[in-house]
Amino acid sequence: MSLLFGAMLAVVVPIILIIIYMVASGYSVISWEFISQAPSQAGRAGGILPAIVGTAYLMLGTILIALPIGVMAGIYLSEYARDNWLTRLINLAIINLAGVPSIVFGLFGLAVFVLALDMGLSLIAASLTLAAQALAMTITTSREAIIAVPKEYRDGSLAIGVSRWQTIRHAVLPEASPGILTGAILAMSRAAGETAPILVVGAAFLVPNLPTSPFDRFMALPYHLYTVSAHVPGMPREVMWGVALVLVAMVLLFNILVAVIRIKTRKR
Repeated sequence: MSLLFGAMLAVVVPIILIIIYMVASGYSVISWEFISQAPSQAGRAGGILPAIVGTAYLMLGTILIALPIGVMAGIYLSEYARDNWLTRLINLAIINLAGVPSIVFGLFGLAVFVLALDMGLSLIAASLTLAAQALAMTITTSREAIIAVPKEYRDGSLAIGVSRWQTIRHAVLPEASPGILTGAILAMSRAAGETAPILVVGAAFLVPNLPTSPFDRFMALPYHLYTVSAHVPGMPREVMWGVALVLVAMVLLFNILVAVIRIKTRKR
């Protein structure tokens, strides 16, 4: 018991210390001007509004693309696909896909979405790239959540003459939705903090205007944080930690929002 408690502390304590240090170092620059103005003077002055809006668009675009495809793939693999060597090979490939380095997805997005499909360096190309990265986790968690639904749900529904698809839609998916949303939270949280994929498919350091089209270039908080901390000499330390604090707060708020939806879905 003490060993397990010590292992828990080894994970939790460093996270708490990082959050405390980040808040203590960055809270002084958090103001209405900081979150409502565009950056100026190579990011040393002004605010980070374009980066906040670009990150929100990126997260929204990623989840709108990855979640439906991931859930449909999970339904097929768990409810329709036969248990043969091909299905097992596909499941193994999906699991291995989750371990592919993020920069590889960035190069894939550059080759397919930016060049082959001629989307250019844009928000839609970045969203599709991050959606491709998030698919592995979304499919895996959706499949596991659907498989975990008791067989009695399916048998009871089929016994009263309901079709297979209606059984999946009205009996299986509502019961599996908390697990599916949990997978979506994990996938989107990872996508929100990625820098390497969006670096090569459309993210820019200084774009004073907000994106008005999916084909516009955009700013994103992870790339902005990387640039101001590594490539802008003389950048105030408080600004760097302020950007990091806003990014963590955005991911946390997004997770809370999806968690509330999950809880309400489970009660219903």
